[in-house]
Amino acid sequence: MRADAQRNYDRLLEEARQAFIVHGTDAALEDIARHAGVGIGTLYRHFPDRSALMSAVFVSELDALTARARELVEQEEPLPALLAWLKAVAVHATAYRGLSARIAADSDGHMRQCKVLLHDAGNTLLARAQDAGEVRPDVSMSDLLRLTTGLITIAEQNPEDKGTFDRLMNLAVRGIVTPGT
Repeated sequence: MRADAQRNYDRLLEEARQAFIVHGTDAALEDIARHAGVGIGTLYRHFPDRSALMSAVFVSELDALTARARELVEQEEPLPALLAWLKAVAVHATAYRGLSARIAADSDGHMRQCKVLLHDAGNTLLARAQDAGEVRPDVSMSDLLRLTTGLITIAEQNPEDKGTFDRLMNLAVRGIVTPGT
């Protein structure tokens, strides 16, 4: 990629990141392009649609969640490590209002890379908790990420109740742990 095209790409990603934090994932693409100092055509040359732009922004940020998963694998207690990672996923997603719903509803496959990276990062934590007998063997990472997405969506719809996600996650955990844990 030419240097000027790379600069435009990088500026678009940074402006999109900021716009998604401030305005949610429905931020106007025209505003993102204008703040990046480029025309809307340049935005669409790099990102053919909103989902492609969102995917580029969020994939670049999943490194932190992957690193967090690696750190948590080193913890001695597998179940708390898994739950801490799911909480980190929720914190990341809630920084971008609407992200969880967009990833879950992705029908065109642009967000697939986000899903794959999340599954890969969490699978080791889940396997450890299952191997330790702390999480039921029939629970999958897809189940946990769907559950987390649902809880995030509910929490986003009730912003005045700051404890919604934690309270509901604590209730849900009772359904995934092995009896007696």
